[in-house]
Amino acid sequence: MCAASNSFGMDGLNLPYSLEAEQSVLGAILLDSSCLSRVRSVLRKPEYFHLAQHRAIYAQMCALEDFQKPVDFVTVLEALTAAEVYDDAAGKTYLTQLAQMVPSIANVMTYAEIVRNKYDIRTLILASREIIDTAADGQTPADVLLDSAEQKIYDIRQGRDTGELRHIGSVIVEAYDRLQKLSTDETGEFAPLSTGLSGVDAVLTGFNKSDLLILGARPGMGKTSFALNLAYNVGVKQKKTVAFFSLEMSCMQLVMRMLSSEARISGPQLTSGRLSPEEWKSFSMAASMLHNAPIYFDDTSTITVPEIKAKLRRMKQVDLVMIDYLGLMTTGRRTENRVQEVSEITRTLKVMAKDLDVPVLLLAQLSRGSEHRAEHRPQLADLRDSGSIEQDADVVMFLYRSTYYKDGEDGGQSENPNAAELIIAKNRHGAVETVPLHWEGQFTRFTTQEFIRPNG
Repeated sequence: MCAASNSFGMDGLNLPYSLEAEQSVLGAILLDSSCLSRVRSVLRKPEYFHLAQHRAIYAQMCALEDFQKPVDFVTVLEALTAAEVYDDAAGKTYLTQLAQMVPSIANVMTYAEIVRNKYDIRTLILASREIIDTAADGQTPADVLLDSAEQKIYDIRQGRDTGELRHIGSVIVEAYDRLQKLSTDETGEFAPLSTGLSGVDAVLTGFNKSDLLILGARPGMGKTSFALNLAYNVGVKQKKTVAFFSLEMSCMQLVMRMLSSEARISGPQLTSGRLSPEEWKSFSMAASMLHNAPIYFDDTSTITVPEIKAKLRRMKQVDLVMIDYLGLMTTGRRTENRVQEVSEITRTLKVMAKDLDVPVLLLAQLSRGSEHRAEHRPQLADLRDSGSIEQDADVVMFLYRSTYYKDGEDGGQSENPNAAELIIAKNRHGAVETVPLHWEGQFTRFTTQEFIRPNG
């Protein structure tokens, strides 16, 4: 009954579809309107139907349901006539034909799956043609073509997720199973990813999978150094895979910073190459320790979120993603509104974190607002360009060192040039607190002080 039909697109492509399945879905809904709510879990938009008249009919059916109006032969005919899709006679004839040809209302979900499968195949054909045309023009580099092709296929696959509502009972069973795994987990596979900083872990319990975390600071405060310290703690100490995307610094610069921190040799001295025998020994030990760590760098200065996703999908495993930094990112499209562009970037990164089930740490540069206040500690309002940064993030953290400011406010703290703070300004999973840190500027290294959360 559901033999595939074919039609030709505007460019002559032979696009498959099932005329009988499309008609049977619509006819079943006309005969029994309760079918519509079930069908919509598979066919979420009219575009899944290939024929224009079928898309129009389905759109009117969905609109009637959305406005809590009855969906039957009379109401659908009236809606189609009002929308000038059919005149009264032609609409009555075709709706009658649809209702008469349904083999069995009980099989409506099977018919819907056929319609959806044909849509996916058509989408794949069109995407393939677009990939071929782009490749044939000879203007696009191969790596960009590969990333684009992977993204198109990924989007088609992701679109198959119907996202049906789940009963609370099934979620409770899943939560119970997760708690059991956590309570007996000796490998750390199911626990949040430890930052390696006890004070930070005490507040955040680590970095949770699918979280978007923002680390904000003024320029020169040490946010890149802090991120590299975390990369070291995760990649070297825990042997978890870290992917670090830097739009500002080169891979060499980043690795030299890590070597400086681990070998405890100042950056300028390491850059000059004038090392004593003992320092060469320290450097060799640091290089040996870092050499086999599962830490990967990408210093593409114009990378976009889809390109980041494509590269991450090619990795067999990734446990933490770091991006330095938001201010240099673009969507890859021309836009005159930076606020909207930043909103799109942060929203897409949050979706990426959820899709890949991995924490994403995004570094961000703060506005000058804090420098014009008597109290220089950063606030959520200091996030630049868009309020969506705060909205999309699960965790927002700020680095702060009082000695960064020449006036040396805060009395006692400013007397300690190594004092630093990690201000956790937003925490979707718990409390917002300030974690004291120790800063060794000579080696661009942050460490934590012992930190005990008060009870109550």
